[in-house]
Amino acid sequence: MKSKKARTTLILALAVLCLARCSPAAEKRTEWMHQARWGVFVHYLGSTGMSASEWNRLIDKFDVEGLADQLQSVGAGYFVITIGQNSGHYLSPNRTYDGYVGIKPSKCSKRDLVLDLANALERRHIPLMVYLPAGAPDRDDVAVKKLEWQSGQRYANIAFQRMWENVIAEWSARWGTKIRGWWFDGCYWPNIMYRSPERPNFKSFADAARKGNPESAVAFNPGVFIPIMSMSEQEDYTAGETDEPWRVVCRKQFVDGRQFHILSYLGRSWSGGEPRFADAQVVKWSTAIVQHNGVVTWDVPTSRTGQIPESFVRQLKVIGDAVNHVTR
Repeated sequence: MKSKKARTTLILALAVLCLARCSPAAEKRTEWMHQARWGVFVHYLGSTGMSASEWNRLIDKFDVEGLADQLQSVGAGYFVITIGQNSGHYLSPNRTYDGYVGIKPSKCSKRDLVLDLANALERRHIPLMVYLPAGAPDRDDVAVKKLEWQSGQRYANIAFQRMWENVIAEWSARWGTKIRGWWFDGCYWPNIMYRSPERPNFKSFADAARKGNPESAVAFNPGVFIPIMSMSEQEDYTAGETDEPWRVVCRKQFVDGRQFHILSYLGRSWSGGEPRFADAQVVKWSTAIVQHNGVVTWDVPTSRTGQIPESFVRQLKVIGDAVNHVTR
């Protein structure tokens, strides 16, 4: 996850956010999440300096059937995977992105791993969601320049936002209803970048994500904050990033009119290390949220072939057995 910068500005932005009643549209888009109860999240990322051919070799070896079997075995209600992040490598082709950045050979994979994974999960009745940063890949200098991205609270990034929405819209249109939701990271400067009455804004951002599926659930992540809160009336569920899940309190299904949801990690860090919690702890926190009609997502590591380590599969199975038997 990205660092917690611009905290003061973000607190001010959230302070002026008007609380909304439960949105009928948000409730409709997230009812499946509410029924699913919990999910698994994986960061699958390229590294800075990795060549396009190296990236494509990794993507080609990703075992979607093996991962889908693991998720089915633990009783996961849904799965979330990164499309890409800071290195500029993405696990799905995108002509719009390539046209903007002009990098050859493309750092977008030739294989559409998202689509292949969606198909494998669909056969097991497990919905797929995707993760994408709200900014340019900041370790790719070419992409940052071509996409006209400037990081910081002084920049509205209007040109960037228009391009980024077009990139998102291409992916969304191709995947259609196979993608059930989006989790956007790094929405650190909402008043500057997204709260304009004119496009680009939160509305156009959400519209791009829903291009192929109007019922996609969307969340915008402001960073790590307790208590859990909603960023915008344009989102459907709370991003809910937290390093300290034991501090989270869920009292009801909707917060600021949006489905209550948290995202945290089971390892020593995001997508790394061995399990840091005892089974009893994660079961306690997970069931407490689900009992109050909230939703919880747990991040775990994965191998380069897409397989979750056995120590995490075991703990996810314990979580699934407990959460899926909670009486609401």
